[in-house]
Amino acid sequence: MVAYRFYPRADAAQDKIWRDTVEKWGEKQAVTYIIGWHTHLQRLCEEKAIWRKLPQRLAVPADVKREAHFSRYEHHYVFFRELDNGDLGVMSILHERMGVPVRLAGDLAVLSEKAEPSKP
Repeated sequence: MVAYRFYPRADAAQDKIWRDTVEKWGEKQAVTYIIGWHTHLQRLCEEKAIWRKLPQRLAVPADVKREAHFSRYEHHYVFFRELDNGDLGVMSILHERMGVPVRLAGDLAVLSEKAEPSKP
């Protein structure tokens, strides 16, 4: 079964989404959002047809040889790639109001082909 795994920056973004949601809307809403988020990630694992290819000009750095993809869940974009074993490697999670191209470039610039994402 295909799984999803988080690179460190994406994992940190997920933690921040939790904290910000608890602070602004309370723990109950944070639980609802995070459960929905993980349900969306699982759906991405199961349905490649809903993947959207990230334009190569945004898929930096040059040493990231795999195609990158993205999807949207509510107010966040998730950027990911398919790992050698078929799992999804979640590279970045960005809010729709962030300067997505600039923030994405920063998140992807710290990746390397040898870095392994961790399971949730």
